[in-house]
Amino acid sequence: MSHLLIGLVCVLVATSAPAAVSNLVKQARVPAANIKTNDPAEKELQKLMEQDDEAQAEVDKWIRENEEFVAKGAGVPAAALNDRIRKRFEPVRKAYDDFVTRYPTNVRARVAYGTFLGDISDEDGAFDQLEKARELDSTDPAVWNNLANYHGHYGPVTKAFDYYAKAIELNPNEPVYYHNFGTTVFLFRKDAVEHFKITEQQVFDKALELYSHALKLDPENFPLASDVAQTYYGIKPPRTEDALRSWTNALSLAHDEIEREGVYVHFARIKTHAGRFAEARAHLNSITNEMYADLKRRLERALNERETEAKGTNAPAATVEKK
Repeated sequence: MSHLLIGLVCVLVATSAPAAVSNLVKQARVPAANIKTNDPAEKELQKLMEQDDEAQAEVDKWIRENEEFVAKGAGVPAAALNDRIRKRFEPVRKAYDDFVTRYPTNVRARVAYGTFLGDISDEDGAFDQLEKARELDSTDPAVWNNLANYHGHYGPVTKAFDYYAKAIELNPNEPVYYHNFGTTVFLFRKDAVEHFKITEQQVFDKALELYSHALKLDPENFPLASDVAQTYYGIKPPRTEDALRSWTNALSLAHDEIEREGVYVHFARIKTHAGRFAEARAHLNSITNEMYADLKRRLERALNERETEAKGTNAPAATVEKK
């Protein structure tokens, strides 16, 4: 997913229930280490993976552009866009299917195909490919990570916990594994409490510790920093200052004005809830992109209502609603 789409996910969280958080987990591919570079099968697989990447990048561009058009009142219907996406991915799927039929013991191909199928929401197909990959090589951390992703969606979630831990054991230097593990622990707090025999507050701490490991390994990753910051929406009681520090870190990593303004949305929301109304208003005034116009209006209403309540009168509320 692009940095723009990650920013949009962040915005959605800003207006949803406090416990919401991005449940996007990241697939991993088997690295190209120790492969025979002159092996015709490996050369063919590399080209296929490049074809996969090109298709993903093109589809990502379509989605990004359509989101921009939608924000301006245009854009194509979701059904039409989905049909276009399906047709773009179909030749890649057929190529993977042909390759694993001819080279059924190629672990990299099984994982790459499984990753692709997961990306296009064929979860059962992805699971089949990953299970075959695990049968072929149970020491590959990418296989364990991607199977953990599957179990995080379809259960049992305790398998996801164990499989992420296995992936980290096999490769403790891959930030994606810590990131995914932290997200799953946070999302499935009750399961984590029972599985790890800890309290809910300790579950929060465990998720944040896993995220911290991921950030140490990949300190320039804006989507990762955003995921970490979003986690604070679900923590009770609120850890306001920690949340603001986390969003400040994300802001320092933003790539463009769209991502920066997405962070301002979060600053405004958090500071409104904390009663820091002047600061919240300053952040809202910094948001100028039309993409955030509706969110900005909703946050302004919330800010005005809370400020009115703090002053002990509801008089300005009707004026706000007429906007």
